[in-house]
Amino acid sequence: MPAMLRDCIDAVILTAKTGRRAYEDLEKTEKTYIGTRVEIELRALLGLRKGRLDTEILGQDVDIKHTMGSNWMIPTEAIDQPCLLVAADEPRARCYLGLIVARSAYLTRGQNKDAKRSISAEGFGDILWLLKDHRYPANFWRGLPAPVVARIFAGDSGNARMAALFREVLATPVPREVVEAVAAQKDFMRRIRSDGGGGTRDILGRAGYLILEGRKDAQLIRALGLPSCAASEFISARLRTAEHLRLARAAGHPVTDLST
Repeated sequence: MPAMLRDCIDAVILTAKTGRRAYEDLEKTEKTYIGTRVEIELRALLGLRKGRLDTEILGQDVDIKHTMGSNWMIPTEAIDQPCLLVAADEPRARCYLGLIVARSAYLTRGQNKDAKRSISAEGFGDILWLLKDHRYPANFWRGLPAPVVARIFAGDSGNARMAALFREVLATPVPREVVEAVAAQKDFMRRIRSDGGGGTRDILGRAGYLILEGRKDAQLIRALGLPSCAASEFISARLRTAEHLRLARAAGHPVTDLST
């Protein structure tokens, strides 16, 4: 579920096409849609079918409620029904998954204009937590200083932006989706390859920087003492020793010199 939440949020932010990089940049309707998307993808993830409410578990109708805040809005049709509660805390990259029977005693007395009520402070004690304050993949851009992000996106070509990304963000796994967002081109994977001396790998290789793929370069990543990467992730490093340069060249990477 943690990875699913990241995917749902990033799919709406859509950095590659919109240039937006954070949940806070979204329109109100888009933020609402994230809840719908989480509901659909959670059903698929858990192998659940659609029910009279949002889903059905063991013959029981269950409502799925999602929030990017600290509480959930319970509609009248879900009162006295089991609710599957999902929450994502973007600033802290923490998520929650819990179960509650939405009894009136567990809800606030006040309601919004749609007659929805939230869970009371006392009602939180009646949630059965399946995941609580659990880490999920953080927004990649949130962890970078604003000047670094500005330098990455200042390039006027896909190769220039890609070179800036892997020069600025060293020894850190970079998801494929981030590469696509920075390239902002349909053939974004081409930007990261060697390309007759003009590709990102060629540009950085001449300055002693190395770009590695989790799937193809796992052995070299370990040998260089870099953090492990998922198969679809990338990572860059500055080569400062002759031994590291030898290892890179032996693996077929176009590195012509050490980083200075």
